[in-house]
Amino acid sequence: MGGGTHRPTMDLLRSEPMQLVQLIIPIESAHRSISYLGDLGFFQFKDLNSEKSPFQRTYATQIKRCGEMARKLRFFKDQMVKAGLSPSTRSAISDDVDLDNLEVKLGELEAELMEMNANHEKLQHTYNELIEYKLVVQKAGEFFHSAQSMAAAKQREVEAQQRGEGSIDSPLLLEQEMVTDPSKQVKLGFVSGLVPREKSLAFERILFRATRGNVFLKQSVLEGSVTDPASGEKAEKNVFVVFYSGERARNKIVKICEAFGANRYPFTEDLSKQFQIITEVSGRLEELKTTIDVGLVHQTNFLQTIAYHFEQWSHLVKKEKSIYHTLSMLSIDVTKKCLVAEGWCPVFATNKIQNVLQRATVDSNSQIGTIFHILQTKESPPTYFHTNKFTSAFQEIVDAYGIAKYQEANPGVFTIITFPFLFAVMFGDWGHGICLFLATSYFIIKEKKFSSQKLGDITEMIFGGRYVIMMMALFSIYTGLIYNEFFSVPFELFGPSAYGCRDPACRDASTAGLVKVRSTYPFGVDPRWHGTRSELPFLNSLKMKMSILLGVAQMNLGIILSYFNAKFSGNELNIRYQFLPQMIFLNSLFGYLSLLIVVKWCIGSQADLYHVMIYMFLSPTDDLGENQLFFGQKFLQIVLLLAALVAVPWMLFPKPFLLKKQHEERHRGQSYALLENSLDESDEMEVRHGSSSHEEFEFSEVFVHQLIHTIEFVLGAVSNTASYLRLWALSLAHSELSSVFYDKVLLLAWGFNNIFILIIGIFVFICATVGVLLVMETLSAFLHALRLHWVEFQSKFYEGDGYKFQPFSFASLDAEDE
Repeated sequence: MGGGTHRPTMDLLRSEPMQLVQLIIPIESAHRSISYLGDLGFFQFKDLNSEKSPFQRTYATQIKRCGEMARKLRFFKDQMVKAGLSPSTRSAISDDVDLDNLEVKLGELEAELMEMNANHEKLQHTYNELIEYKLVVQKAGEFFHSAQSMAAAKQREVEAQQRGEGSIDSPLLLEQEMVTDPSKQVKLGFVSGLVPREKSLAFERILFRATRGNVFLKQSVLEGSVTDPASGEKAEKNVFVVFYSGERARNKIVKICEAFGANRYPFTEDLSKQFQIITEVSGRLEELKTTIDVGLVHQTNFLQTIAYHFEQWSHLVKKEKSIYHTLSMLSIDVTKKCLVAEGWCPVFATNKIQNVLQRATVDSNSQIGTIFHILQTKESPPTYFHTNKFTSAFQEIVDAYGIAKYQEANPGVFTIITFPFLFAVMFGDWGHGICLFLATSYFIIKEKKFSSQKLGDITEMIFGGRYVIMMMALFSIYTGLIYNEFFSVPFELFGPSAYGCRDPACRDASTAGLVKVRSTYPFGVDPRWHGTRSELPFLNSLKMKMSILLGVAQMNLGIILSYFNAKFSGNELNIRYQFLPQMIFLNSLFGYLSLLIVVKWCIGSQADLYHVMIYMFLSPTDDLGENQLFFGQKFLQIVLLLAALVAVPWMLFPKPFLLKKQHEERHRGQSYALLENSLDESDEMEVRHGSSSHEEFEFSEVFVHQLIHTIEFVLGAVSNTASYLRLWALSLAHSELSSVFYDKVLLLAWGFNNIFILIIGIFVFICATVGVLLVMETLSAFLHALRLHWVEFQSKFYEGDGYKFQPFSFASLDAEDE
């Protein structure tokens, strides 16, 4: 059980030291031990039952029970959302609730709630049917009342004609019709109901086609919408009455109504019965309305009781499900009295893990304690870095490329400074930087509020990277002060310009009229260089050469980190035949170019560095002439050129032959230690596999791999250096866009001396600045800085083929979606 006192290194450069541990846990204390380890959050379990399906595992039944309880909780949550309720955050989350009792309670609550829903749906269905029935009786009654009134008027007219004197012009057919025996008249039947308004025309056409026109249809449009009893949704409907003759016609009408979803309701022609029906239906509706309202109040109170305990129950179910899922990853001892677990944990957490295991043994009243045993393994451990809310976003930038291999140098340490700085080189404007800083300051000040809310995708992404944006803004203010640009406008912040006009007739647009009249501007670019012809050659040259210097410096940093990686792992071959030739090759060419840039700045020479670098390869022995910057430059160029040429075969040939020699010595049992200390992991795995199967060393594969690596570095050194020129290009583009918006929008509107045009110009300037410069340009510079880190910087030393330490922890349970 032993273990010394360890403290976390809190070192972002290297992963925390990890160890593989075996735990032998008694059955009676297994559940509590896993629970305490989940509270601690420092142990990553290995799945010892990976060959088994989820249904074959020991605790599959318990996991299924937890899944069923989670389903019931989701049902409760849906019902609460429909009722406009939310889970209470006042209820304290505790583990006092027993899982078995909770399972029974959730079942009872679900049954009761489902019964409430069924009764409510039944009552609501009846209520909606009565509403429609009442409307049908009212509208159909109007039809019949209107028809009876017309018939009575016609009857009175006929009787008046019969009492009058006969005339030859009297209609004989009408007299015959009126004296016809009423018993011989045909009695028409009718069907009444409601049909959806959008189907009414089709309903009418089908009726006439099916009955060959032997029906009479009367429709009335209802004002507003009614709730359909079947679907429970609001719909616009028409009241209809279909008159027919014969039973066959009635059967066809009934089938057509069913096909069109038309609800049929009975109707009587007796006016007194109609009033009686309406009175009875109205009374019944009032009773149902009262019953439904009481039921809803009862259901709301019931759901409020569930909502008060919902978070506690949900947390417990999630916790228990994760515990049993973890227990299913453990293997059972042959005696079936112990569970065997294996997993990774940080070395500094050894004592903490042992303490919680001991506490679990005591709390479970177990007679046997958990055995804590450290295993020796050649398996690569997971990578674990201590991060906080500031460093975590920078670490995620690196992790998006790949997780650092165990004990591999972590680029995240350098990314904290280099990423926002390279962004600022492209975005340099202290006015825009202040805008970014104010925007991200709002998220930082309100971080407690935002961290407890459900945010949208874009807002959540911005909030997660708030400290990255803050650093980008601060560095943009710094580089903007160096560039002396505030929304593209220069200011004399640190004193007056060092340049003045030679005579009163000179203009800013002419460089010939400017002379140096005082000491050099103390910080950044002189304000008189903006808006003059000297800006184009000087600022462009400054930013371009600065991009090369920054690129070469960062690539050198990457190669130096590859040395520390090799040194830390004891890989002497990589130090001798990878680090040294790479450093020599890169600095013989581009390091020398950086030296020339600095020397030219210091002595103020007019030498053409393009000419120097080109003829360093084409004519290394020719005199430099006016392009010579210092004594001995020609000799130094020849030495550096020869060193670069030697570095290429130095990277290519020695390492494959030395690997072959060591492989042969290993088979003869002469160089175990040398082999283990000199091979990188991929080579070591390859040789170990070869030794176990007694296969021959594949020299051709190793040589081709080294050839590809050499070609990739040589070509990459050139292309990566050129790639850093994007710092210059995007900086120039940002400055020019900002200048265009200022000159062609704001100043142009100002020149009209019209307040209305000025307001429009200010509005357009603000929209263009925010939309283009603060959003699109920010995203563009961010992506280019990301590429420079992932490709140009990290490719020199970072493999990123590790895996992250993901301990079993309850801390993130509430944030997970079921």
